Amino acid sequence: MTPMPTLRATAETPVSRRPTPPTWVVVALACAGQFLVVLDVSVVNVALPSMRSDLDLSAPGLQWVVNAYTIAFAGFMLLGGRAGDLYGRKRMFLVGLALFTLASLAGGLAQAEWQLLAARAVQGLGAAVLAPSTLTILTSAVPEGAARARAIATWTAVGGGGGAAGGLVGGLLVDGLNWRWVLLINVPIGAVVLAGALWWLTESRVGGGRRLDLPGAVLVTSGLATLAYGIVQTEAAGWASAATLVPLSGGAVLIGLFLLVEARTRTPLMPLKLFRVRSVSSANVSMFLCGSAMFCMWFFMTLYAQNVLGYTPLDAGLALVPSSLAVIIGSKAAPRLMPVVGARNVAVIGALVAAAGFGWQSTMTADGSFLTAIMFPGILMMLGAGLSATPLAALATSGAEPGDAGLVSGLVNTSRTMGGSLGLSVMATIAAARTGGGTSPEALTEGYALVFRTGGGVMLAGALLMLLWLPRGPVTKA
Repeated sequence: MTPMPTLRATAETPVSRRPTPPTWVVVALACAGQFLVVLDVSVVNVALPSMRSDLDLSAPGLQWVVNAYTIAFAGFMLLGGRAGDLYGRKRMFLVGLALFTLASLAGGLAQAEWQLLAARAVQGLGAAVLAPSTLTILTSAVPEGAARARAIATWTAVGGGGGAAGGLVGGLLVDGLNWRWVLLINVPIGAVVLAGALWWLTESRVGGGRRLDLPGAVLVTSGLATLAYGIVQTEAAGWASAATLVPLSGGAVLIGLFLLVEARTRTPLMPLKLFRVRSVSSANVSMFLCGSAMFCMWFFMTLYAQNVLGYTPLDAGLALVPSSLAVIIGSKAAPRLMPVVGARNVAVIGALVAAAGFGWQSTMTADGSFLTAIMFPGILMMLGAGLSATPLAALATSGAEPGDAGLVSGLVNTSRTMGGSLGLSVMATIAAARTGGGTSPEALTEGYALVFRTGGGVMLAGALLMLLWLPRGPVTKA
C-alpha cells in the first residue's frame, strides 16, 4: 500500500473538563446538524409558489429566496471552518445552529419580502458556520480507521438523505399546514440539538495562540460570495451578460488575491501546503465534479416528474423516496468495501454506477413509466453517489493535520456546494438551449435528457480523474 501523505501534526487543546460523551451521541448530534443544513437547500423549493402568493413576492424576490441562502452558505464556509479551528468547534457548532434556528423562526414569521430574504441570508450564514463543524466534531471524536469511515458514512448518508427528503418533507408541510412550516420546523429540531450539543459535546481548538487571518478571511469570503452571485445570475441573465461576467470575473480576481495573501502571511487562513497533500487536493476536485452532476439530479428529476409526467409536488417527492434510500445504502456500504478494495476504487466504482444511472435516465420519454423513467435510474444514480461520497470525504480529511481539520471540512463542503451551484447553472443553460423555448412535454423531455447525458459524461470524467489522481490503497484497516 502506498503511504498516505500527511502533514505534520499540530496538537489541539482540549478546553472542557466534561467527561467524554459516548461516540454515538457525538455522531448523532453532528449528523443532525448536517441534516438541517442540507435539508434547507431543497425543502424551500416546493414552498415557493405559496410564498409568492402569500407575501406577494416579485419574480426577482422569489429567486432570491433560494439565492440568498446559497450565496451566504457558499461564501462563508471556509471562514466558518477556520473559525472552528481557532475559537472552538463546539462553540462554532452552537453559534451556527443558533443563528440557523433563529433565522428559521424569523423567516417562518416573515410578513414582507425583505424580512424573508434577510432571514434566508442569515440562515445561510448560520449553515456556513455549522456545516464544517459537523464533520470536524465527528472526525475529532472518532479515531482514524474503520470506525471513522463508518461515522463519515453515516454523515454522508444523512446529508444525502436530507437533500433527497427536501421535496417530500416540503410537500407534506405545504399540503398539510402551510409554507411557513418549511422554515418553522427547524425551530424545535434546532432547539433539541442545541440542548444536546451544549450538554454532551466537549470543546477543543488549535493550540499556540494563532489568530484569524483577517485579510485572507475578507478576500476568500467576498470572493466565494461574488462567484456564487455570478453563478446564480446566469439563470436570469445568461452567461454572456455583464450581470454574470462582472461578478464571475470579480470573484476570480478576489480569489487570486486571496491566494497571493496566503502565500505571504505567517499565519494564513488556508495554508497553501494543504493542496500539496494529494488526498486533500484530489478528493476536493473529485467532490467538485461529483457535486456538479449530483445536485442537478434532484432538480431535473423533480421537474421531469411534475412538468412532463404531471405529478403533484407531493407525488414527485414520494417518487424520489427509493433514490433517497439508495444514497443511504451506498453510503453505509462504502466503509465495508473500503478496507477490501481501497477508498479510491470504491469512489471510482460509485462514479461508474452513477454514470450508468445518468445514461439510463437520459433515455426518458414524455410518457415514461415510474419504474423505468424514475425509480431504477434514480436508484443507480444515488447508489453511486453514496458509494463515492464516503471515501472522498474520508480521503479529504485524512491527510490534514489536526489543527486544520475545520478548514479541510469547510473546504470539502465548499467544493461540493460550489460544484453543485455551477453545475446546476450550466445544466439549466443546456436544457434551455435544447428546448429552444418550447414548453410541450416532448420539448422539455429532450432538454432534460440532454442534461442527464451531460451529467453521465461528467461522472465518467470524474471516475477517470479519481482513478489517476486519488491515493491508492485503503484508508481504513478492518
